Amino acid sequence: MSGVPFRLPAGIIMSRLLALPNTLRVLMPIPLFHPGPAAIRTMASASHAPPRRFPSSEFVTIDPKLKVEEEELPSYVPGDFYPVTIGEVFIERYQVVTKLGFGISSTVWLCRDLVIYYMRACGDFKMTNFPVRSHRYLSLKVCTSHKRQNNEISICNHLKASNIEHPGTPFVRMILDSFNIMGPTGNQHQCLLYKPLGMSYTAFLDMFPGKQMPETLVQRSMQLILLGLDYLHKAKVVHTDISTNNILQGITDLTALSEIEDGEANQPIARKVLDDRTIFVSRPMPINTGLPVLCDFGDARIGDKHKGDIMPGIYRAPEVILDMEWDSKVDIWAAGLTTWDLLETGTLFFARKDGLLNDEQHLAEMVSLLGPPPLEFIRRSSKCLQYWDENGMIITQQL
Repeated sequence: MSGVPFRLPAGIIMSRLLALPNTLRVLMPIPLFHPGPAAIRTMASASHAPPRRFPSSEFVTIDPKLKVEEEELPSYVPGDFYPVTIGEVFIERYQVVTKLGFGISSTVWLCRDLVIYYMRACGDFKMTNFPVRSHRYLSLKVCTSHKRQNNEISICNHLKASNIEHPGTPFVRMILDSFNIMGPTGNQHQCLLYKPLGMSYTAFLDMFPGKQMPETLVQRSMQLILLGLDYLHKAKVVHTDISTNNILQGITDLTALSEIEDGEANQPIARKVLDDRTIFVSRPMPINTGLPVLCDFGDARIGDKHKGDIMPGIYRAPEVILDMEWDSKVDIWAAGLTTWDLLETGTLFFARKDGLLNDEQHLAEMVSLLGPPPLEFIRRSSKCLQYWDENGMIITQQL
């Protein structure tokens, strides 16, 4: 639990990554050109494409009595969710082309940027005969009215300001832009824009027999995720929520995104039409061969030492369970458990008693696997005395 983590020099890390097969080799991406609002106002070189028309009929209509998508969430309140529609344009720039998913505090959509920029070789902007990039695709997260992702924005701003050159930066997803919109009930909804990514490793895992990835794929995937974590930790950021849910496939073939858009135009996705909103079914992302990317800084922390409850149930590190100070090592603990999830059927720890998460049961499983903790660890928290005496002897029957 203590000690300085071993780190390879960046040059050695890069040489090892470049030795990987082409399908898993690090391809340093060309930075996505995303000028801020001030830059947009001063450039006469931007052209604005007309929005695309999407079908208003010829789609499967779902029975209004059936609950679908976000409606199936236990905490679902219709008025909390902004009623996004396919074809809708936000801030006169980002057109929604299909739905990608949903969660308890947001819906996620694929959109395209209607603004196209032109540039000359020196880097200044002017109209030329060819665009730098045609319609740029983005992922749009539309938050519920009671949820704001200010922490994620703060973390991304901190990472940008840290200006650290590190080979792990391509494996961490950053917010590209954010804005607010007004909902029909008068509530504000925060919107975040990201580079599009593929399916989560949770969904990817379902594609393999027995939900077990090949060892080589797991090894190479987690090498890159650990590289991304090393970048975060050098910037003094602790992610705190590492799991297969927050590792997404990168997208190397951008034609897959245009095919998704064309699919929505030619074969619109099923939907449930209500008086005040339409609930769209999410369109599945195709399997990609892109490299893994670590996402979601909603629960991340900045700084060296912290205290307090973090991490989802079975992924909690012993420091967290025992109310100790914790640091970036909790991410490494969770990365280890995530590696197990990818390799084996079932989780490493069950951590439940009578169907509920139970700290004593969780610690007992850790001791059974790893042996008793060292004395110096036990003495870091008074809560340890509920389970061990000052000499490290077990005083509870469960352990």
